[in-house]
Amino acid sequence: MHPWISDRAESFDSSGIRRVFDLAAKLKDPINLSIGQPDFDVPDEVKKAAIQAIEAGKNAYSPTQGIGPLRERLQSQVAEQYPDHDDRDVFVSSGTSGGLMLSMLSMINPGDEVIYLDPFFVMYPALVQMCGGIPVPVDSYPDFRLDPAKIEAAVTPRTKMILLNSPANPTGVTATAAELKQVAELAAEKNIVLVSDEIYSNFHYDDEFVSPALYNDQTIVINGFSKSHAMTGWRVGYVHGPTEVMAAMLKLQQYSFVCAPQPAQWAAIRAMEVSLDGYLDDYRRKRDLVVDGLSDCYELAKPGGAFYVFPKAPVASGAAFVEKAISRGLLIIPGNIFSHRDSHFRISFAAPDETLHRGIELLRELAKN
Repeated sequence: MHPWISDRAESFDSSGIRRVFDLAAKLKDPINLSIGQPDFDVPDEVKKAAIQAIEAGKNAYSPTQGIGPLRERLQSQVAEQYPDHDDRDVFVSSGTSGGLMLSMLSMINPGDEVIYLDPFFVMYPALVQMCGGIPVPVDSYPDFRLDPAKIEAAVTPRTKMILLNSPANPTGVTATAAELKQVAELAAEKNIVLVSDEIYSNFHYDDEFVSPALYNDQTIVINGFSKSHAMTGWRVGYVHGPTEVMAAMLKLQQYSFVCAPQPAQWAAIRAMEVSLDGYLDDYRRKRDLVVDGLSDCYELAKPGGAFYVFPKAPVASGAAFVEKAISRGLLIIPGNIFSHRDSHFRISFAAPDETLHRGIELLRELAKN
């Protein structure tokens, strides 16, 4: 190890997902079902809004909390969603990842415990540890449901935060309103921070999306435009919650991310006006295509949202199965990147239909061998 590198940096492994991305760049014509971003492009009208902003000279730093017109639109949307919340302010973050980091930095002290479901988004334990907190994963196998009783059993006097993600990455499973209500009320009763990562809220296929903030007015909600509008590289997210907490997060944003890119913020205003119905219908169809194509030969929970399926590998090790798949040109993600178990793998169905059909055919073949 280089002598300049901190113990903190050394304690983290590079993302296994990134390693698969690097591998994909080296393979000729891979069947790529690994990427966690939409396969459609940013809508044309959103691109044009960004270009117009750039050409109009809107390229400098923006206010830390975001440009006024975008914040006003977001604040109006939040007020409509939560009309009974008297103390709910919003600011623009550098993507949802930036919002997650700021939420941890502003509320987690060394030794604080943070509860989240296992499987989990890869960033969750890393961010908790970066702040000196203690990750507390709650096993949700085999159906990946949010079980309020398990969450309550994990609470200790050191519990500071419960972190929810519905629809979930990597499973695509969505929590029910009843499950969310119970966890939200538990957090309120015990004065535990409740953070809801809602980046996949627009990809909810079988019923209406429900936020735990409906049942707990102190909930910190993190969302953005990366997944819904394919703006993953534009880094525009937003966070809303109690005013005093938002002010603390903004203070830290001043000394870290500074602000989200200003041209992208102007484009986000236009994005809020774009209908996503066509994309939602298409991804529901893709979900059904993958589930119908694999459910007779793989154990899997049908995803209610996002764009992932998390099947159980037909062999003991999910990582070993993924290595075999990659050797055949199929790029999928081993489940142990998202979990303390090594039994599953993640498929992204955010891919062209031809790629999905090729992937399903090869996965069916691999299930027999």
